[in-house]
Amino acid sequence: MKKALSLLAVFLVAVMWSASGFSADKYVSGNIGIVWLQDVTFDPAYEYVIPYPSVDADFDSGITLLGAFGCDYGSYRVEGELGYQSGDLNNITIDGVALPVSMEGDLKVLSLLANGYYDIDLGGVELYGTAGVGVARVSFDDISYGLLGSPDYTEHATTFAYQVGAGLALPVADDVMIDARYRYFSTTEFTLDDLNIFEAENATVSSHSALLGLRINL
Repeated sequence: MKKALSLLAVFLVAVMWSASGFSADKYVSGNIGIVWLQDVTFDPAYEYVIPYPSVDADFDSGITLLGAFGCDYGSYRVEGELGYQSGDLNNITIDGVALPVSMEGDLKVLSLLANGYYDIDLGGVELYGTAGVGVARVSFDDISYGLLGSPDYTEHATTFAYQVGAGLALPVADDVMIDARYRYFSTTEFTLDDLNIFEAENATVSSHSALLGLRINL
């Protein structure tokens, strides 16, 4: 996965600093918003349990942050984006039954994506669609039962990820646009081994986000 991350970084640098990249308008952007993390389903750690019960982790809504550097070619754009999402663990259910103890901990996702945009000029307002692919580091941090003396469990995984979305951009000053967007994000399948009561076999993390930010031409 480190090799994939390196290749993605090389690709982004090649696009940004190619001859066509030099002829494009450069910009930076930043967005902040609310993320709704979807349930994460785990396989059980104790493989002798038959049939295997489903273990679902439910997360509260949280925060998402995006920062990007891109090239604007008129009707389309390409960019490299660094993203962050986090949400607190709400509860864990086994076969639909919530554990009778309070759960603590959070889920964090750090991502690096190569994004493409198609822009439609609506007479001052810009409508766009976007899609991107890259890698993400998924972290389950300080997962515990909320009991006195209960140990905390932390585990990480790096996997491929993608996003799709749509938004509107409106100019508010010279070379500055305000940007509002919806985004769906998902990882591909990954495995975690050290969260005590369950293993994350073939799990994915996905989310829906509503974001607001600025895009500044350089």
